[in-house]
Amino acid sequence: MPNKVRKKAPYSKRDMREVSDNPELTEADFAKARPFSEAFPDLAASIRKGRGPNKAPTKKLVSLRLSPEVIEHFRSTGAGWQSRIDETLREAVKRKAS
Repeated sequence: MPNKVRKKAPYSKRDMREVSDNPELTEADFAKARPFSEAFPDLAASIRKGRGPNKAPTKKLVSLRLSPEVIEHFRSTGAGWQSRIDETLREAVKRKAS
């Protein structure tokens, strides 16, 4: 039977008190808190949120159920696996059309 190893907490409360120069926040501090966008409206407005809309959307978002084997195969090829599924389907459509 293996010996149980006791894990020691990485830092004690005393350690944290000794290295911390930030006082603990009080209820009054939280009551004075304001959202970032309210405290810094110009800066908040300048920060871009997300990727934004596509300039020329060429694809449509759909929900598609695929077999686990198909997903495993394409995922095993690394990043961009969803684009590779799209490419394979487009090639199949071209073959079918011709």
